[in-house]
Amino acid sequence: MGRFDGKVALLTGVASGIGRATALRLSSEGASVFGLDIDAEGLADVTTAIESESGVISTRVTDVRSVQECRDAVDDCVSEMGSIDILGNIAGIAWQRHVVDVTEDDWDRMSDINVKGVFFLTQAAIPHILESHGNIVNIASNAGLMGMAYCVPYCSTKGAIVNMTRALAIEYVRDPIRVNAIAPGGTDTSLVANFEMVEDADFSLMQNCVGYRPPAPPEQIAALFAFVASDEAGNIHGSILSADSGLTAA
Repeated sequence: MGRFDGKVALLTGVASGIGRATALRLSSEGASVFGLDIDAEGLADVTTAIESESGVISTRVTDVRSVQECRDAVDDCVSEMGSIDILGNIAGIAWQRHVVDVTEDDWDRMSDINVKGVFFLTQAAIPHILESHGNIVNIASNAGLMGMAYCVPYCSTKGAIVNMTRALAIEYVRDPIRVNAIAPGGTDTSLVANFEMVEDADFSLMQNCVGYRPPAPPEQIAALFAFVASDEAGNIHGSILSADSGLTAA
């Protein structure tokens, strides 16, 4: 018996990185996965990987910046799979800019993906999660817990996820659901590999976010996600769980 036998996990960002690793991990423990991403090719790849291990997955090309897309994705998940037991808000973007170079489009795109999509997908899913006595796991970041040079928009959005998680947890503290967040540090994903840095960065200003250990494999974050989303973590509610190799310990 797997920890997630009979459970349905609605996950964003499953085409790559932490989202893909989480989809594979939950599927390996019995969950039926409904995966969202804007990358159709990546969705096809993770589908092949899960189905090759006899797992159950359905996917939907979805742009979480659209409120209607978020609502439609939830409706499609429930229509096809019957319920939502786990919501994983994993999709996100990151880059560096000097504050004075951040455009309105830059700000809107990062905010829409990293915050707006999380909020409205959660809003649409909560009635179903209440019905299933399920839980929500948001992917925040060490950047939501500390300041990072050249990352003001990113830190702002991840800080928003930290307090969104806490506020949701308090609002639903008397209800049979749980809301938590994981705050990874550097993780070996395409997001980090393709991270866009400013050309004239003063690296002395970035020492606090470099850390002392190599980036974590995404499978380690997925393993923590699986624990937090499982019944074994039944008393964990409203928590921000750092998984950053000590980066925010100081």
